[in-house]
Amino acid sequence: MASLINGFPHDGVVTVNRVVLKPEYTIDDLQERVAVLCENVKTYHSETGFVGGFVCMNSGDISNEGSTVGQTVESDMKGKEALVITFWKTFADHEESHRSETFQPLFENVLELCENGNEEIAYDMLWSGAAYSPDDAKAAKQAKAKYA
Repeated sequence: MASLINGFPHDGVVTVNRVVLKPEYTIDDLQERVAVLCENVKTYHSETGFVGGFVCMNSGDISNEGSTVGQTVESDMKGKEALVITFWKTFADHEESHRSETFQPLFENVLELCENGNEEIAYDMLWSGAAYSPDDAKAAKQAKAKYA
């Protein structure tokens, strides 16, 4: 299994925060506050279980090919909903990071933006993988044609 986040263990934990911006805040507000928070986590928790993470914003696009709930329309959460996803060695490591004195004030600054409060859900990793290289993709296709 190839790792998407270098150093992320096969049995690691992924946490997902869903942020819905209050109308009076902008994406720039979110980016600034989350950047400061993430820098803090990288600085103070890279040696205590933090492996990596990313933040993504709802683009408004809904896949016609990947959705099973009827014809798609643009999401009404476009530019308003973000996911903050982090990767940890263990859930205990994650929880300890939240108890940090340096973390809490920055976390509160992000929560001020949230229309939906906050619920952070932890997931156990089942699978992750990166795309094949062009040569590996060609070999995989040949193997499928021959053996599948």
